Amino acid sequence: MTNGWGGQGAERGGATVCLLAVGLVLVLVGLFGAGLGAARCARHQARNAADFAALGGAGRAIEGAGEACGRAAALAAANGGRLTACRLDGVDVVVTAEVRVAPLPGLARTARVTSRAGPARG
Repeated sequence: MTNGWGGQGAERGGATVCLLAVGLVLVLVGLFGAGLGAARCARHQARNAADFAALGGAGRAIEGAGEACGRAAALAAANGGRLTACRLDGVDVVVTAEVRVAPLPGLARTARVTSRAGPARG
């Protein structure tokens, strides 16, 4: 039995299956790209939080580790991060900040960055 186009009746719908497969591949590539973009944005946000925290802490390093790390924690939080480590290395402040991101549903990751700031050395 033939369909109206001269082919077999069992071939009907083959193009639909191929189109659905191509559509699924495009959706998966889009999800992967969105996840990668979210991870990159989290990395940049963690870098900003760590840099500003280190600079703010360095401004108070002369007052001691408590003051320097307190200021660093406040600036990290103000920039969307969380301070996970802070220490004085002489008059330099070394901080680690992190930002949590969920690029895809059920997939949570943490972007963690360490920064150092202190007086200029000449």
